[in-house]
Amino acid sequence: MASLDAVMDSKDRSKAEPAAKPQAAGVGTGTLAVHAGEARQKGGDAVTDAIYCTSTYTFTDTQSVIDFIEQGHAREEYGRYGNPGEKVVEKKLAALEGAESAVLFSSGMAALVGVLMAKLGQGDNVVFTDECYHRSRQFCREHLSRFGVETITVKTGDYDAVQAAITPSTRMLISESPTNPHQSCIDLEKFAEIGRKNGVETLIDATLATPYNLRPIEAGVDYVLHSCTKYLGGHNDLLAGSVAGSEDQLAQVRELRGIMGAINQPHAMYLLQRGLKTFELRMQRHNENGLAVARFLEEHPRVEKVYYPGLESHRDHAQAKKYMRGFGGLVTFLVKDADWRATADVVDRSKLCRIAPSLGGVESLIEQPLVMSYYQRTPEERKAFGIPDNMIRLACGIEDSADLIADLEQALRA
Repeated sequence: MASLDAVMDSKDRSKAEPAAKPQAAGVGTGTLAVHAGEARQKGGDAVTDAIYCTSTYTFTDTQSVIDFIEQGHAREEYGRYGNPGEKVVEKKLAALEGAESAVLFSSGMAALVGVLMAKLGQGDNVVFTDECYHRSRQFCREHLSRFGVETITVKTGDYDAVQAAITPSTRMLISESPTNPHQSCIDLEKFAEIGRKNGVETLIDATLATPYNLRPIEAGVDYVLHSCTKYLGGHNDLLAGSVAGSEDQLAQVRELRGIMGAINQPHAMYLLQRGLKTFELRMQRHNENGLAVARFLEEHPRVEKVYYPGLESHRDHAQAKKYMRGFGGLVTFLVKDADWRATADVVDRSKLCRIAPSLGGVESLIEQPLVMSYYQRTPEERKAFGIPDNMIRLACGIEDSADLIADLEQALRA
């Protein structure tokens, strides 16, 4: 846990600086979410940070440009390379992860693409577990392959398979924990140890967990990736992604982002910083609602199976308890004896939950994965992805759990 002094500036800097390294002990998650990365006294003596709506930054004279180049003065130069508001949020995210540094991108996918493009080259290979986000694997399979990078897929949680897949060309091991939508949880220490033993970097997409519930870096993982669009922003009103890790390991990633231009708009950074202020409070409610809804569904006669790591019936419950502080708001379940149309009827009867992709916002969202994400896939492909016709994914928001349960009760009524 970071000390407050380590992650706050005593004066307004609003400049490009690496995040301070967190200390071993200090303040709690809620305090970090509110204060980390921010100057105590800000421009205009405001409580909140300014939104810097500028595409470029001026220099006082030619010598100041030369000093910036030769001495690396901490300041902004051009909007594609960074924004003062973005730097504040990066420090805040790094503190929450217990990492030295974080790099923000325009979306979670942009963050993953940035890491892979920075770290992989012709002749390299990357090992993915099979429950990783299908778009992530699609990028590797259909696009990285054009540049001579091989993607190897292994079963999630099969550490012997991970070890067996590693070759002298392997550069990175990638998994999610928990996974979406099956909520599989991996042994982070074992995963990290395999990478370390073989000299291979490791990355965990912890979007579903958030740094409130899971801190992979503490388990030895090199990089932690998030779609900040989800729980970190928390209000279904922005797109952003981040990757956290050591300053040295992320230097190449940050440099490539400046070339790619996969940056965030200043207003999105303001929204993300504001969303993070209530991060701990929201996560507590998401955790409570997720567990309450999962327990209700597990006892419902029209429900065949529930995927939620907080339930003892989940195959990875012990693993989740070992590493996680809470289990999040995403609940996946199967409707008993239902074809795709009967399952869609349950979704359509929901009055409180909105039909939409994504998760992690204050509003509850519901979807049928077959329709929302896999409609154009063949039955055989959906089976390979583990997406049955009767699957529903519910992203619990922060409404009252009793109201969510009542809505599900009437929606499941035959």
